[in-house]
Amino acid sequence: MASTDRAPRTVRAERAGATREVILATAERLFAEHGVFAISNRQVSEAAGQGNNAAVGYHFGTKTDLVRAIIRKHTQQIERLREQLVAEISDPNDVREWVACLVRSSTEYFESAGSPTWFARFGAQVMTDPGLREIMTANSLTSPTLQRIIDGLNACLPDLPDEVRLERADMARQLMVHMLAERERAIAEGIPTPRASWRDAGTGLIDAIVGMWLAPVTTT
Repeated sequence: MASTDRAPRTVRAERAGATREVILATAERLFAEHGVFAISNRQVSEAAGQGNNAAVGYHFGTKTDLVRAIIRKHTQQIERLREQLVAEISDPNDVREWVACLVRSSTEYFESAGSPTWFARFGAQVMTDPGLREIMTANSLTSPTLQRIIDGLNACLPDLPDEVRLERADMARQLMVHMLAERERAIAEGIPTPRASWRDAGTGLIDAIVGMWLAPVTTT
């Protein structure tokens, strides 16, 4: 009897898992294209082909919980790439190597994901919303590898004033978020991009961010 009961439970669990994945993918696409607060949970459920308009709430809870689940789905994989890149660093005193760990972990992820993708545009939407931005930031702070990269980068720039360091970190973050989103949007719309591949785009982004970190500081 136990084995007989277990089979239906397994089928239900598999169906629930498949439904969750469909909802996640649908929500990510809609949020990326239209903005998070322009799309209701009901619209996500309908677009995901769910007869029950409360499917999002049933599987995830609030819209904030849904956003958090989308972020977690992608950042776990990006974190694994980041760990590999940090392990391959040959010169810890080279700013470019640390910056490359930040950039390549994302561009290699998008390269491997194929096309279309929506996470870069989704991330840009989230980062422009004061309430949701906290979720993305909090997720980043839980990454020990990211903290190691930040520490390594700071160690390469010991003479940079604290206020300049904070300012350039924000500049680098904004550049990464919006340039990745812009490339993803162009690919989705069939618009020619300045660089032929995600890897080439990553090289250009690394060049720009390294130049920004190493730029002179004007004091007057």
